Amino acid sequence: MRTDSLFYKVFQTLPGALFELLGDDITLVENYTFKSIELKELAKRTDGVFLPKRDGDPIYFVEVQFQPDEHLYYRLIQEAVVYLGQNSWQYGWKAVVFWAKRSLDPGVPQCYKGEVQTGNLKTFYLEDIPDTKDSIGLGLVRLVIEPKRNVQNRIRQLERCARALPIAQQRNMIELIEQALVYKFPDRPWRELEAMFGLTEWKQTRFYQEVEAEGIQKGYQKGHQKGHQKGYQKGYQKGRQKGHQEGSVTQARVLVIGLLKKRFPEMTQEINSLVEGLSLSNLEGLADTIFELNTWEDLLSWLSKIDQSGM
Repeated sequence: MRTDSLFYKVFQTLPGALFELLGDDITLVENYTFKSIELKELAKRTDGVFLPKRDGDPIYFVEVQFQPDEHLYYRLIQEAVVYLGQNSWQYGWKAVVFWAKRSLDPGVPQCYKGEVQTGNLKTFYLEDIPDTKDSIGLGLVRLVIEPKRNVQNRIRQLERCARALPIAQQRNMIELIEQALVYKFPDRPWRELEAMFGLTEWKQTRFYQEVEAEGIQKGYQKGHQKGHQKGYQKGYQKGRQKGHQEGSVTQARVLVIGLLKKRFPEMTQEINSLVEGLSLSNLEGLADTIFELNTWEDLLSWLSKIDQSGM
């Protein structure tokens, strides 16, 4: 599933969303692990695989596509067949394709019509998924394809659903909403998006502050533990500082990665590694400059200047 890292993160955070999209019982997710797998014969890794925990359950290969791709079905089936052979798979398998719109789908090649008839190959269109007020997974999917005039109502629905999540998932939920907004409005400054969709007010709520406090506490605990080795006071200060900075750096990194992947969609894997080590100030600088970078070479040149200056 190489098209949109946002959906990879949705499935990673809320794997039950797959079974909701398929119209199956969401409790099936308890029997699966979502992960990336290595295909040795193809010398590559593929994302979007749901591996069963029990013998007898089928494996799912998932692809989400927002752009025309005449070779998608060939590539997906090839990856599935290679994995099945590589692992001497004994049970069932399913390849699932989610197109953003029907108009993007070139149609299943004639050679794979048999797989459609057996149910091994299934095609869905995100524009057709039902509207729901109770599912956070489907709500996130709807946010990506939602008409812009309805985005604010969708965010309110997601905020309400997010309050019911375990604390460990709430921060991921907030980041997913932010990434979805960046995806939909790549030319808008982030602060403008915050104000436009009420996220500024949301971040002032007790709910959001508790999520932020969780990140700060984790940073404090790491520093506190290290402080026993290098001195309690130093550990305390470092932990507290790291906790406060962690949220800002994470948010800036999510924003920049989302913008870069929208601007250079063919360079998804490279973007992750390039941005990972940037400081908060460099991330903010890149966010301000990103729409002045017309080519991939411009981005590499900008990053090389950062390295040379030692910023």
